[in-house]
Amino acid sequence: MSAPKVLFGFHAVGVRMKTAPQSILEIYYEATRRDARMRQFLQRAQEAGMKLVEADGLRLSRLAGSHGHQGVAARVQPMEQARSLDDLLDQLEAVPQEEGAQPPLLLVLDGVTDPHNLGACLRVADGAGAHAVIAPKDHAAGINATVAKVASGAAETVPYFMVTNLARTLGELKERNIWCIGTSDDAPKTIYQVDLRGPVALVLGAEGAGMRQLTRKTCDELVSIPMRGAVESLNVSVSSGVCLYEALRQRG
Repeated sequence: MSAPKVLFGFHAVGVRMKTAPQSILEIYYEATRRDARMRQFLQRAQEAGMKLVEADGLRLSRLAGSHGHQGVAARVQPMEQARSLDDLLDQLEAVPQEEGAQPPLLLVLDGVTDPHNLGACLRVADGAGAHAVIAPKDHAAGINATVAKVASGAAETVPYFMVTNLARTLGELKERNIWCIGTSDDAPKTIYQVDLRGPVALVLGAEGAGMRQLTRKTCDELVSIPMRGAVESLNVSVSSGVCLYEALRQRG
């Protein structure tokens, strides 16, 4: 069995209580915090039969590795997810669309190193129903406690695959008839002018640098997000939301 991990913050711990309460080993809470939000949280935890442990702010900060724990942290067993991207795609292909399955919707992040951005992207991916988020092993953020907190539980529900060679992985997606659509400021089409109803991987680069050249060349098509104001680009998590929710809109 994998070693326990730590979640912190009301959202991250609350989502785990809702989706997999049996995986929670114990919840630590700051006893000096007695506001309504904490009282409601503790009531939910008690009703769910959670093991509650009083702790001071210093102990919570050490557990969480951050001062942004909001007075709540939990030791949990990792959630079981698909072991590999191939396993996940095999599972998706095994369920016919006539039975209600949506075609694959993947988010690919090239060079997103900020854990806050990654956490926000995972949260957006969960909200839009994306099946997975993919990133390269090098020059990319991994899942840590900060990512889990910002993701508000989505780090537990959205599979996150870090691959050795992103361009090769995109090629493998294309072999499975998944259309790889990259985002670029200079693309002739906008995200609203492409068909996102079929199997799609939406590829976004880091804010500022954008996609690496090889990633860009490997995409089947490039699209832009219309910008009408003074700023030249959006944060990568906002761009992810625009693209994923346009796919969700088209899929009805």
